[in-house]
Amino acid sequence: MIDVPREAFEELVSEALDTIPSELAALMQNVVVVVEDDAPEDDPDLLGFYEGVPLTERGSWYSGMLPDRITIYRHPTLAICETREDVVEEVQITVVHEIAHHFGIDDGRLHDLGYA
Repeated sequence: MIDVPREAFEELVSEALDTIPSELAALMQNVVVVVEDDAPEDDPDLLGFYEGVPLTERGSWYSGMLPDRITIYRHPTLAICETREDVVEEVQITVVHEIAHHFGIDDGRLHDLGYA
């Protein structure tokens, strides 16, 4: 397993977010992206997780809600990577995957697109 300090990993997540096309980034609403070291105990290999209400499911009732949350998990990501380049690629894929959930795209479609 490669070691990437948390601050450097957070920077990789930030850089991955910067690659999202501006047209899509402008559509992201009420969502935060955070890094946590470890995935939940019940799914320790999880690389990322989206919690919230996808944009496609929001209606007039969606007001004053806490932000949706995208979590990227550092240790599980590092565990499957051998090089820093692997980490950069995996972070990019995971960030795009979780943002896609924010837009209402399911795992099946993400798999078809190569982001599963």
